[in-house]
Amino acid sequence: MSEEKDTPLEAFASLKHSGVTPQKVRRIVDLIRGRSVDEALAILRFSPHSASGILYKLIVSAQANYANLLGRDDDLFVSSVYVDEGKTYKRGRPRARGSSSRILKRGSHVTVTLSKEVR
Repeated sequence: MSEEKDTPLEAFASLKHSGVTPQKVRRIVDLIRGRSVDEALAILRFSPHSASGILYKLIVSAQANYANLLGRDDDLFVSSVYVDEGKTYKRGRPRARGSSSRILKRGSHVTVTLSKEVR
């Protein structure tokens, strides 16, 4: 029984410096938070948004991390997903009368945690 307490009950995967804005990723993350992994992957597979492909690969990676840690594949849930703001690239756009305006190209960091029960 002591081995059960020492084994991790959750696995995570993270993506740094994604080129998709945090606002767009959070819109998709709200759809999959708290669902089973199979249900979340089905939602992401048929979602037309640009962030769904990134999140799909991230959940598959976290699922593989869990299987690698424990040596078995259980029914997992997406217990927590959070999106942080990453690096912002600043660009300029020419405007009238020789001036310019700033364009902010935002990036994001995404972390997915899978566990056997929903928190």
